Amino acid sequence: MAGSARRLPGVAKKEAADEGVHGASTGDGDDLPALPATSWAVLGLLSFGEELSGYDLKKWSDWSLRFFYWSPSFSQIYSELKRLEKAGFASSRLVAQGTGTRDKRVYRITDEGMTAVRRWAREAPVDPPVLKHGPMLRLWLGHLLEPDQMREVLARHREFAEKMRRRAVADVEGSKDEAAWAYPTLTLKWAERYYASERDLADAMLSDIEELERGKGA
Repeated sequence: MAGSARRLPGVAKKEAADEGVHGASTGDGDDLPALPATSWAVLGLLSFGEELSGYDLKKWSDWSLRFFYWSPSFSQIYSELKRLEKAGFASSRLVAQGTGTRDKRVYRITDEGMTAVRRWAREAPVDPPVLKHGPMLRLWLGHLLEPDQMREVLARHREFAEKMRRRAVADVEGSKDEAAWAYPTLTLKWAERYYASERDLADAMLSDIEELERGKGA
């Protein structure tokens, strides 16, 4: 597939990233099922080769996916796992635990699942990010707010962005020595830079508001 990207049959444009449904064709008439992008994300977590429980998958998604795509609930994780098992892309088994403890169900990607997620990653169109930015919407409505209210919105956003940046930095440190996570680590570095830019944009907007208010008072 090198050198050419094409629109694949069964691919519907999605209104939002977590509602997208993607299908793909091998080129020989063998179509992938039309799964939501969240299914492919969970299958992608399994593609690293680990046998994982739903709890493990939730932890892994909070470590990586939450920074740029999706922070699923446990119910969403298990719903996607059932969907993947039905498609034949994942299998599960019960693992006995200690006395008095319920057996744990763990999941592993199948050969068919690995083939499918590899083809999806290579062939499915990459949707542009959908920006839904609450602070920007509030800034757009700034004429309805007192200046101090707008400053508070931006200050809270700056605090959030810096918190996320620091967490991304910490997660990079925790993963950088794991060879299998080289690309997820790069993605975390992207998240670190993204949230740094959000922090800096909030600072710039605070300065712009000060300048705007000075102009009104002139």
